[in-house]
Amino acid sequence: MGILERIKEIEAEMARTQKNKATEGHLGRLKAQLAKLRSQLLEPSSKGGGKGEGFDVGRYGDARVALIGFPSVGKSTLLSRLTGTESEAAAYEFTTLTCIPGVIYHNGAKIQLLDLPGIIEGAAEGRGRGRQVIAVGKSADLVLMVLDATKDDSQRQRLEAELEAVGIRLNRRPPNIYFRPKKTGGIHFNAVVPLTRLDSKTVQLVLHEYKIFNCDVVIREDSTADDLIDVIEGNRKYVKCLYVYNKIDCLTLEQVDELARKPHTVVVSCHKNWNLDTLLECLWNDLELVRVYTKKRGQFPDFSEPIVLTPQRGDGTVENAIKMIHRDLMKDLKYGIVWGRSTKHNPQRVGTGHKLDDEDVLQIVKKFG
Repeated sequence: MGILERIKEIEAEMARTQKNKATEGHLGRLKAQLAKLRSQLLEPSSKGGGKGEGFDVGRYGDARVALIGFPSVGKSTLLSRLTGTESEAAAYEFTTLTCIPGVIYHNGAKIQLLDLPGIIEGAAEGRGRGRQVIAVGKSADLVLMVLDATKDDSQRQRLEAELEAVGIRLNRRPPNIYFRPKKTGGIHFNAVVPLTRLDSKTVQLVLHEYKIFNCDVVIREDSTADDLIDVIEGNRKYVKCLYVYNKIDCLTLEQVDELARKPHTVVVSCHKNWNLDTLLECLWNDLELVRVYTKKRGQFPDFSEPIVLTPQRGDGTVENAIKMIHRDLMKDLKYGIVWGRSTKHNPQRVGTGHKLDDEDVLQIVKKFG
C-alpha cells in the first residue's frame, strides 16, 4: 500500500471514530501516524530534485512575502500593482506557471514579493506544482492569501487545510511545550497548567508512535495532541497570514463591510486600484520590520537609507545592525549610543544585545588605539 492510500485509510478511520474521552488516545495515535506519513510524502522535495523551472528564487531584500491562492483570483495583477513587475495574466486558470519575483519599495525597505502558481487542492500530495509552492511558502516571512470576494469562504478553508497538512501554521505561535529526548530514564511527563484536551495516556501513545521511550515533556499551556506532534516533528513553520479579498468592486457595501471586519483581513480591488494603500500598511505592520538610522559623532543622522532588521528572524539587536554595516566593526566596538523608542532616556549608552525599535538612531563608538 502506498503512502497516499495509507493516509486516506487513516483519515477514514479518524472520521469513523467518535470523539470522546475514551477515544482521545486512539485519535492521538492516528494523528501521529498521519503526520509521519505526510512528512515522508514531502521528503523528496526537501532533498533536492524537482525544484522546477522558475522556483529557484534567491532571497532578496529585507523580507519575503508569498502570494498564495487558487487560480484566477488576481495574484498576478496584485503583483503588478504593488511592484510594477509584469506577471503574465489572463482571465483563465493556471496562467502563472513559474515563480515570479517582484520588489515592493516601502518606507525605505525592500520587500520581495513572490507570485506563486495557483495552488490547487491536493498540493500536499504533490499534484500540479504543489510541493514547489509549499517549499517557497515555508521560506516566506508573511503569506498573502489572495481570495475571490465573489465566492464563498470554502476557498479559504480549503487553502488553510492544504497548508496545515504540510506543516504551515497561519497566525499561530509555536506551542509552549518543552520536549527533550534522552538516551535513558524513560518518559517524564509533567503539566504546569490544567489540561482539558490532552492526558498522559495520549502523550505516551503519541511518543510510542514515534518510537520515543526516553524523554522529558513539560506542557506549559492547555495543548492538544496536534500541538505535541508539531513539537516532536520540529519542522513546522509558523507564519503570519494576511487574507486579501479581491474583486470587491463586484460586491455591495454591506458585503464589503462584512468581509473587512474579519481578523487579519484586507479588502481590495486590483482592477479598480481600491484600498491597495491599506494593504501595504497592513503588510508593513505584520512584517514588524525595524528601520535603524545611523549617526556619526557631531553630525545629524543619515535618514536617506536605513538599516532594516527583521526581528521575526531574530535580527533586532545592536549587534545585528552593526554586522549589516560591516562585520569587522564588531572587533573595534566599545559601545553604542541610541536615540529612540527602545531607550529609557535619550540618548542611552547600550551594549550589543540591546533590542532596537523602529526608527531608532544608532551611533557607534569605537575603541581607541
